[in-house]
Amino acid sequence: MTTVQPSILEEYEDNEAIGVEAEELETEFRDIDRPWDPESIRVATKTFSLRNMLDLISEGSLDLAPDFQRLKVWKPVQKAQLIESVLLQIPLPAFYFAEDADGTLRVVDGVQRLSTIDEFVQGGADRKGGFHLDGLEYIADVRRKRFNDLPALWKRRIFNTQIVAHVIAPSTPAPVMYDIFRRINTGGTPLNAQEIRHCISKQRSRDFLKSLVRIPAFDQATGSRLKNQKRMIDREVALRFVAFWEFGPERYVDESGDTMDSFLLRVIRALDDPKVISNDQLESIAGAFEVGLTNSYVAFGEYAFRKWLLDSESKNPFNRALFEVWAVELSRIDPQKVRDHADAIAHAARSSMTSDPNYLASLTSSTGDVRNVRRRFRQTAKIIDEVFE
Repeated sequence: MTTVQPSILEEYEDNEAIGVEAEELETEFRDIDRPWDPESIRVATKTFSLRNMLDLISEGSLDLAPDFQRLKVWKPVQKAQLIESVLLQIPLPAFYFAEDADGTLRVVDGVQRLSTIDEFVQGGADRKGGFHLDGLEYIADVRRKRFNDLPALWKRRIFNTQIVAHVIAPSTPAPVMYDIFRRINTGGTPLNAQEIRHCISKQRSRDFLKSLVRIPAFDQATGSRLKNQKRMIDREVALRFVAFWEFGPERYVDESGDTMDSFLLRVIRALDDPKVISNDQLESIAGAFEVGLTNSYVAFGEYAFRKWLLDSESKNPFNRALFEVWAVELSRIDPQKVRDHADAIAHAARSSMTSDPNYLASLTSSTGDVRNVRRRFRQTAKIIDEVFE
């Protein structure tokens, strides 16, 4: 029996395909399905001046998640017109902050707006100087000017601008915080699940995932398809490796039902807590990650993490489900054994994708469904076991 490969849809950025297969997660976002304690859900509405916000950013008390790549989607004219709106005293939409137990605020809605204002006034994260105002529609006398070139009146207007922020208290459970964010995440280009997780996570998990995707073997094994893309797909697949390597598909099946989001959110929380995942464990995970990547490239070459049927040599887009399952399973195999059996591993995997429609389906549709997660891990482990019998 030969499986007919389903048509493959790609992810797009700026109307261009990025070589990553679009993933169908059956319940990527869903309403809260458990009775949260209303007393633990606390959201206070507060007013801040922009001067106050900029001071908090400078002293590190307000976390903008500076490595958030989606910031690049704002074009210079969009940034300039946001500043013009402030100068015109047009009220900005409300912001959402999450407050940590130590009082630190993390921006969960409004990152692009505050980052733009910070960049204009204070030079952004690198403090190298802000942008000039191109593309203004109404205020002619500040066109082409930077903040330091503005008359004192305009500077005061920026500093004195009041913003409204809804602050989510530390007592609010992380899954509820995530759900609040996805409910209010409706404007512009909505953030995807990983972008939301990034915004509500802490520095420890962000730094660790960032370090994983900077391993040279990551670019090699993924064909550099995830390099410099703006939707944090690289951090997502690294997180999925951590989740299934550290906790295994059984924990996903047992504790997360059929949603990938709740599983990955719990893993982010574990990465942020050194009492749950120690620094030594982080080192072990990073080592396994590199082994899994290297072994995958040895076995599959430029076809690593891509659907590759026996009757086709076309290079399909990068597939997240293939990444999570093959990187995890091959991380457990001695690299010399993989080198010795590389052709056999590739042939067995291709045969399974060609002849087993259920295996192929588990990599294609409803990839977060419990049955599909269980099926692709079980079948991949079987393929490897049979090669090394």
